[in-house]
Amino acid sequence: GTNRQIPQTIIIGVRKGGTRALLEMLDIHPNIVVAATEVHFFDWDENYVKGIDWYRSLMPFSYGNQITIEKTPGYFTSPQAPKRIHDMNSSIKLLLILRDPTERVISDYTQVYYNRVENHKPVQLFEDIVIKNGALNTKYKAIQRSLYDVHMEKWLKHFSLDQIHIVDGNTLIKDPLPELQKVERFLNLPSRIMSSNFYFNQTKGFYCIRSDGRERCLHESKGRPHPLVNNTVLEQLYTYFREHNAKFYRMVNHSFDWH
Repeated sequence: GTNRQIPQTIIIGVRKGGTRALLEMLDIHPNIVVAATEVHFFDWDENYVKGIDWYRSLMPFSYGNQITIEKTPGYFTSPQAPKRIHDMNSSIKLLLILRDPTERVISDYTQVYYNRVENHKPVQLFEDIVIKNGALNTKYKAIQRSLYDVHMEKWLKHFSLDQIHIVDGNTLIKDPLPELQKVERFLNLPSRIMSSNFYFNQTKGFYCIRSDGRERCLHESKGRPHPLVNNTVLEQLYTYFREHNAKFYRMVNHSFDWH
């Protein structure tokens, strides 16, 4: 009695915002099934040309009462993704998880840093990438990805604000349940995720998941220690993002506790 469904909900981003944590936590819900991998259907042309049947073939089997969710953090910053998703399903519900934009930049750098170290490639200090000739290097991709107002503008051309639920990534890590209950309400699902589904792992420093008699934590690549960043550089980043954040708050009628 199951089949593969095109997702009724997509986690569209943001990269290093907590998309994996959100997906794994939502997977606790009996009415949700999740795609195992990031599909990159709407942001990579070489996948998009394979067509909707190829996309569906990558989805998990589900029952009629279940919602299928996929997550690809690259969608949020992709110029093509909003229109392509709208063309597939104009009434789809979208989940966007965001965190403090400066923290997100540092986390973005940290992931690339560890990947380069593991592959024996040369690495640069954070400050040497972020600052060029004494000024902030605003062309740095990680900084570009944190301009939430710029990207949100593209999505609001195709979707109404009530189709996009914003999850606070900073809160999700500290206290998962209230954020997940908001998602349950947004998706019109019965309340099934409970506080007993989470326990704080002292070693890792974040919440892990308990469901179906099993305990699991996010991959060891999550929650890696960030580099200590020069305070002057931090202030430059905070200042640069301040106006963009204010514009984003106005766009979504909601303020966040960001620098």
